[in-house]
Amino acid sequence: MRPSILYPLFAPISTIKGIGDKYAKLIHKLCGEKIMDILFHLPFNVIDRTFSSPLNQAIDNKIWTGIVTITEHLPPQTKKHPYRVYCTDGTSNLVLTFFKVYKDSIQKNYPVGSKRAISGKLEYFNGMWQMSHPDFVVSQERLKEIARLEPVYPLTAGLTNKMMLKLSKDALSRVPKLSEWQTSSSMKDFEYISFNDALSKVHNPKNVNDLSPLSIARRRLAYDELLSNQLALAFIRKKVKQIKGRSFIGNNELYQKVLSSLPFSLTSSQQEVLDEISKDQEAPYKMLRLLQGDVGAGKTVVALLSMLKVVEEGAQTALMAPTEILAKQHFESIKELCAGTGIEIALLTGKLRPSQKKEIYKNLASGKINILIGTHALFTNDVIFKDLGYVVIDEQHRFGVNQRLSLSQKGNLCDVLVMTATPIPRSLLLTAYGDMDYSKISELPKGRKPTKTVVMNVNKIPEIITSLKKKIEEGCRAYWVCPLVEESEKSDLSAATQRFEMLQEYFGDKVALVHGKMKEAEKDKVMEQFKSGEKTLLVATTVIEVGVNVKEATIMIIEHAERFGLAQLHQLRGRIKRGFLEGSCLLLYSYPISNISKERLNIMKQTEDGFFIAEKDLELRGGGEVLGTRQSGFTEFTIADMKYHQDLLIHARDDVKDILKQDPKLETPRGEALKILLYLFEQNEAVKTYLAG
Repeated sequence: MRPSILYPLFAPISTIKGIGDKYAKLIHKLCGEKIMDILFHLPFNVIDRTFSSPLNQAIDNKIWTGIVTITEHLPPQTKKHPYRVYCTDGTSNLVLTFFKVYKDSIQKNYPVGSKRAISGKLEYFNGMWQMSHPDFVVSQERLKEIARLEPVYPLTAGLTNKMMLKLSKDALSRVPKLSEWQTSSSMKDFEYISFNDALSKVHNPKNVNDLSPLSIARRRLAYDELLSNQLALAFIRKKVKQIKGRSFIGNNELYQKVLSSLPFSLTSSQQEVLDEISKDQEAPYKMLRLLQGDVGAGKTVVALLSMLKVVEEGAQTALMAPTEILAKQHFESIKELCAGTGIEIALLTGKLRPSQKKEIYKNLASGKINILIGTHALFTNDVIFKDLGYVVIDEQHRFGVNQRLSLSQKGNLCDVLVMTATPIPRSLLLTAYGDMDYSKISELPKGRKPTKTVVMNVNKIPEIITSLKKKIEEGCRAYWVCPLVEESEKSDLSAATQRFEMLQEYFGDKVALVHGKMKEAEKDKVMEQFKSGEKTLLVATTVIEVGVNVKEATIMIIEHAERFGLAQLHQLRGRIKRGFLEGSCLLLYSYPISNISKERLNIMKQTEDGFFIAEKDLELRGGGEVLGTRQSGFTEFTIADMKYHQDLLIHARDDVKDILKQDPKLETPRGEALKILLYLFEQNEAVKTYLAG
């Protein structure tokens, strides 16, 4: 139950006087439906209305606030002309102009002979001071009501800044006095500003610096949010660790058989990760572990070897991939690695014939199938395992938390391993994946050669085609990726189609085209032709970003690379790091090119370290959008911004470790205050979500 002291902050916005259904809907759309949502909807700028010198000393294009006497109204002669109201402050005349004419309203607000307090932007025109549509007009006595420093809020159509000022003032008046949940050393870092005072300061800024993410008030609030996040995750992680699981020890027979038949030896990093997974599997608790490894680091082999321990004990395993191409690729490579072992492996995708699916369902239920590989088709109700003990999920961010949960629930106390080739910045590991244990394959297999990355202007395409012809004649295969022009597949597709038609003139029927609008069967057919060498140049949209494995493809040309995010460029370049031949990646750009795009291309040229690239990607993009696509299950913070607050996140993680040692049940006075913090940032909801898995 939410503590009663917080009830005023979680009351609906409609409890504010003057807010009916119409405004409540607009506010809900903008920031949320509770009073708390208004408090966390922070201003981004401040209007200075302190300039109020006599008009004969006024400054052009500056906001002026003062008292004037209304002297005359001049209604427009035609609809094209504005309505003018003449006034004076005693030192100079001022004309108020209104282009939207509501005659009755203007005459009511500016009666001739009255004194009015006004505020708005002054302009000197035709030898006279003018002000178009004053921002504020009130009676002389109410001059103090005009905020001299007015915060500016993000808005939506139908809501004005005046309305937001009123709402934030009302919301601030409802904030109760809360006990301090920060330590004395943290308070010293935040110059002893309390949560209440920090909220008040960001809604009543004295200047733009007060609104900066680096201001003391913003940092204090960001830390409160991050501390609540880390504390909630720590409790969930603790709970997950206590969930009863199964112990898989195995007899090592299949494991050694497959290991000895590998055409390469495991890297020390792969072996370390296998040892970490093995300890989890042997423990009597449920495993929930994230395996992160750069493109081509050998995650599939690690996943397979960890599956064998479960198969040795007679239980079944499942590997789920986000696309049919990737699922099929996993199936083929795992089948090859398990040849001669007697392990029964099956592939289940949506496009199989009903009779094929029926056969798989029957063999699954009987326990004949040891390893099932598939796509979303694994979620269907028809998929019933005899004894599912272990689930591996590839490219985790393509699936929601609920999907992860629904697959693991098909088994009996399943262990879960989630894998990603998308390098994750440390800050996201601590937040989005904070409920999981974490392993990282930090080295590539021996013998992998670095990829040569070159940045060139798009007008060099004729020369590139000449060089490409030579390389393809020597037996190379190449990708040519076309950009996403805007947020639609249509424009993406037209760019790829045009380039495909142009390249056909040079390479004839050796060119193939693959894009997102094609049916899976068509895509698979094209990919097979490219894999077999029937086609040697593949023109594609970003559909090839994840998982396509063609060892002979060593050239990657990315057109208009300035339009891609860093993580996306890194993923695409990873397509030519599948074999042991040296690869070449050409990043083609065109003008105009922004400074951020230039920096991205330079980073790609300088390094192949995916983890460094991920940190830089976060730095350049900011925390709003991560790794190229908005990813399901990722924590979006309201106040904290990872571009500025990573140090606070690390501090919060360390603080939580101390809390769990000293006060694991939150029973001390600080512990009681921390419970309030968890409810304040609605981590009661997060707990339910993160328990998935």
